[in-house]
Amino acid sequence: MRYYVLFNPMAGNGHGKEAAEKVRMFYPDDELFFRDVTEMGNLPAFLDALAKDDAVILCGGDGTLNHFVNELDGYAPQNPILLYGAGTGNDFMNDRDLPHDAAPFVINEYLIDLPTVTVNGMTKRFLNGIGYGIDGYCCEVGDALRETSDKPINYTSIAIKGLLFHYKPCDATVTVDGRTETFRRVWLASTMFGKCYGGNMRPTPDQDRSKTDSVSLIVYHSCGKLKALMAFPDFSAGKHAKHDKIMKIFTGKEVTVTFSKPQALQIDGETVKNVTTYTVKTADCR
Repeated sequence: MRYYVLFNPMAGNGHGKEAAEKVRMFYPDDELFFRDVTEMGNLPAFLDALAKDDAVILCGGDGTLNHFVNELDGYAPQNPILLYGAGTGNDFMNDRDLPHDAAPFVINEYLIDLPTVTVNGMTKRFLNGIGYGIDGYCCEVGDALRETSDKPINYTSIAIKGLLFHYKPCDATVTVDGRTETFRRVWLASTMFGKCYGGNMRPTPDQDRSKTDSVSLIVYHSCGKLKALMAFPDFSAGKHAKHDKIMKIFTGKEVTVTFSKPQALQIDGETVKNVTTYTVKTADCR
């Protein structure tokens, strides 16, 4: 069988091509052709040109997956598309409780009917979630650290330091399926399609990506930095029940969040700066 291995050289802290080579151990007797997915141009045209028995292995993490689905732009591949986790967080795999070194597995069903986020004049599909507030701040700081070091980024450490010292909460207005609420001292307002982000943090533990007609919004609000910090381990583990006065989860088809001052936002781990508002829509309400 012939496999086209599409890798992102920037995945895994710049070791994406090296990680992709590990795919060979799973297919020692097959033909493997390696290509840089970030330089492929018209991805649907490439997929249309494949032979019936060809397959594609996508090597990378959540950012690579996000790039792939946005290049597809709603196109549904007919050939098998497999994923080999080669990122740093791999939250798509965390969501499915798979180890990061799992054998490549078929992901075609997860590439369609995705929600979109509209922010700063652009609209993008996403697979995991939108982080707004301190989670966007963590990605912004992580990006800066990555430019000066090749060491793994510890997002939990960044979040704790942000909660204690650097991040300043603001007010937020959220609208879910036409119903609006306003919150004070909001630390984050994240909308999730999967359960996981930030390296297996689980802000919306009951969110199910197989239900493509809904997303979940969590608002972490109305508390000072010490209380926010003390509740953070439970937030990370998805244990929200005892914190219902400072954490509220909404479920719906369309979500708009507006902050009282610009904040960083992340889309499947990719940072967007200076954001005051975003809108998420599920596939069936666009």
